[in-house]
Amino acid sequence: MQHENLKQILEDAKGQLQEAKSEKDAEEVRIRTLGKKGSLTDILRSMGGMSPEERKEFGKLANETKAEIEKYLAERMNELKKAAQEAQLKSEKIDVTENGKSFELGSKHPLTVTIEEMTKVFRSMGYSIVEGPEIETVWHNFDALNSPKNHPSRDMSDTFYLTEELEDNFLLRTHTSPVQIRTMLEKGAPIKIAAPGRCFRCDTPDATHSPMFHQVEGLVIGEGISMADLKGTLHAFAKAMFGSDTRIKLRPSHFPFTEPSAEVDVSCFKCGGKGCNVCKDSGWIEVLGCGMVHPNVIRAGRLDPEKYSGFAFGIGVERVAMLKYGVDDIRLFYENDMRFIEQF
Repeated sequence: MQHENLKQILEDAKGQLQEAKSEKDAEEVRIRTLGKKGSLTDILRSMGGMSPEERKEFGKLANETKAEIEKYLAERMNELKKAAQEAQLKSEKIDVTENGKSFELGSKHPLTVTIEEMTKVFRSMGYSIVEGPEIETVWHNFDALNSPKNHPSRDMSDTFYLTEELEDNFLLRTHTSPVQIRTMLEKGAPIKIAAPGRCFRCDTPDATHSPMFHQVEGLVIGEGISMADLKGTLHAFAKAMFGSDTRIKLRPSHFPFTEPSAEVDVSCFKCGGKGCNVCKDSGWIEVLGCGMVHPNVIRAGRLDPEKYSGFAFGIGVERVAMLKYGVDDIRLFYENDMRFIEQF
């Protein structure tokens, strides 16, 4: 009777495994047949009531049955696994002829592009690129640059002070000129640097003004430096930035930190000097201020003005970018409108 039961368990297991649709179904057949509470396990527990001869014969037959079930189970599991893999590959196949996904690359901000172009020009002339802190002392920002105590730029209406004590305080630098003093104090002479950076002034935003803007400061200190060196440098810069036919002219001006001082105009890049809406029919466009470094500034840098002379200039990055790219409102640079930025 028990021999017939073993045969039936084997046939049932094979039939159930054949009908299994997945590895999970096959595993359930294994548990029902060979598990702790499986049908084959139950029969093996009945061997306790058999004689030694019967137990030996029945045990051998039961082990053969178990081995056959396990063999068939392994074969069926392998078949089901392969079938599952084929179904997965079929459902996840990739059409290599289908168009791929497009990814839009970002672009550099126009002010970043302009600063890189400007510093590249100065590097080609042998200038070192340096930077200074945006939070400055009153001494570095005004006193060392020969700015009088009553100069309008020192007023709270023009400068962002960090506390109310104006003369013993830190402030957001109003120009990149403090880098001049820091470089002279740290490195001495000779000096040939360009210093790009952000500046801050209490301006009401409009088409041509912003409370934050960018400058590129230039400083050359050495023996025998003259106004001719300054003009030649600025002429070379203007031609590199605005075209080889660009001309410049220097107009007398006044800055506390330079003497003599000048404003620099470039010939209009749009009309070539004939007059148009960009240059307001004058043929010229103002781009920067410059001059020979004041002796008091050289002294503040712990250098001897009897031995050393030099020139300095400050170029408004936004001004150059607006002229170069035809932008008529400075606020566009700070609104982060992708339709505007992507044009550059």
